[in-house]
Amino acid sequence: MSNPQITVLLIDDQPIIGEAIRRILAAEINIAFHYCSDPTQALKIAQKVHPTVILQDLVMPDMDGLLLVRFLRAKDAPTRDVPLVVLSSKEDPTIKAKAFALGANDYLVKLPDAAELIARIRYHSNAYINFLKRQEAEERLKEENLRLSAELDVTRRIQQMILPKDTELNQIEGLEIAGFMEPASDVGGDYYDVLYHNGSVKIGIGDVTGHGLESGMVMLMVQTAIRTLLNQNETNPIQFLQVLNQTIYDNVQRINSDKNLTLILLDYQNNRIRFSGQHEFIIVVRASGKVELIDTFELGFPVGLEEDITDFISEAEIYLNPGDGVVLYTDGITEAENEWGELYGIERLCEIISENWQKTVNEIKEMIINDVREHIGKQQVYDDITLLVLKQK
Repeated sequence: MSNPQITVLLIDDQPIIGEAIRRILAAEINIAFHYCSDPTQALKIAQKVHPTVILQDLVMPDMDGLLLVRFLRAKDAPTRDVPLVVLSSKEDPTIKAKAFALGANDYLVKLPDAAELIARIRYHSNAYINFLKRQEAEERLKEENLRLSAELDVTRRIQQMILPKDTELNQIEGLEIAGFMEPASDVGGDYYDVLYHNGSVKIGIGDVTGHGLESGMVMLMVQTAIRTLLNQNETNPIQFLQVLNQTIYDNVQRINSDKNLTLILLDYQNNRIRFSGQHEFIIVVRASGKVELIDTFELGFPVGLEEDITDFISEAEIYLNPGDGVVLYTDGITEAENEWGELYGIERLCEIISENWQKTVNEIKEMIINDVREHIGKQQVYDDITLLVLKQK
């Protein structure tokens, strides 16, 4: 690998010194030399040639050398970070100390030995070039972080936009419903929806793998596909889930993505709930507060992972008496960690639900979320927190 280009700017009122240094550097093929005899023009020339090191005389008739050092090191000067080597006709510890205090990087008695001068120029220039590379890398990282921040903000907005509104939930006959979804700092792809169609209610909750805009887009695809199938009057839960899977699979293949999601779909009508799909446990709560857990592992398969999941889909059914209900959640709740790495867990979730089941669904929701937040404390939240509480009127 070739050495980086070094650009030297000499500021000295004596042309004979300029010529001497030019000759010293002439044999160095990767060193470009520029000379400035007028210190008042130093900044203008520096802006033009972009030096990687500046050599500066301390004794000049038109400007005090230390004043020029201060000038070159000014906060808004383009030469603020360029290595500055002061050249002096004598070794004066007091002047040297003042030059370093003002921001000079080195001090040489002129005319220095050629080998030493070249060595110091290379040392300071290479340090400056590496500084510029780090600065460029940091700027790229900053731009990438801004891009990712904007991407995550878009994902959060997408998630919030498609959530059912409270007015929609209040219109569902037979059920009291409260929902909650809070995106994490590193956004994932949680999804839930409650849709009323032709006298029945379809409820869905899912969690897309991964984080960021791509996961958010898959979540949006799922929401759109579910609404489309519902409007097409697809009433068979197993067929509904298979067509949904085929749609999502085709889309993720088309965009060359490896995303998939766990998803459970519930169909509610006349106190009866049929559900299919693979997700977290379904928490069934009886009016007394007794909790029953339904494992959904055998009811489906991750959506979008395989082209055909028909053989993996099955259906289960429960009946809700007045006061009975269902709680749905994503693993952002049960896998929430505190500062000691302890998970919130399904047991604690069931306990808080059972203890507060006599309250309204909104109060139950608030109790759960507050308890999860108390568990998390000051620990960073790594996943979306999504919760849906349903209670038979």
